[in-house]
Amino acid sequence: MKAVNKKALSDYEVLDKWQAGIVLTGAEVKSAKKGALSMSGSRVVVLDDGGKEEVWVVGMQISPYEYSGDEEYDPVRRRKLLLRRDEVHEMAGKMRQKGLTVVPLKCYNSRGLIKVELALVRGKKKYEKREELRKRSEKREIEQAYKKRRLN
Repeated sequence: MKAVNKKALSDYEVLDKWQAGIVLTGAEVKSAKKGALSMSGSRVVVLDDGGKEEVWVVGMQISPYEYSGDEEYDPVRRRKLLLRRDEVHEMAGKMRQKGLTVVPLKCYNSRGLIKVELALVRGKKKYEKREELRKRSEKREIEQAYKKRRLN
């Protein structure tokens, strides 16, 4: 099981990364291991709970497990992330800077546990996205021309 947030990779410039555990119910774990989750439009928030900062992911959708009997299940509820205290403080400090946010990049299975890779990102401008597409297209054309020349 591996889910990647491709939209985040194209819309944002990645500055820093963290790995975090995520608190899920049993049915959510089974559904996530099947790959029934979507991270598009999700983000990470740091909430101060009486002097103790906690990190939550908001907007991640985990579809209901088909064999679960939970009828009041909310697929887009906020879910707590498990990080060390120093990582939480570092993340919160960096998020206070103007124009920076934290988004989940990928969700994967590691030794039976569901992990989330988080990234500190800055939004790309439209011209940066166009330039990236142009470079990718040029690289593809060069590779195709090289491959074609090798075959002849």
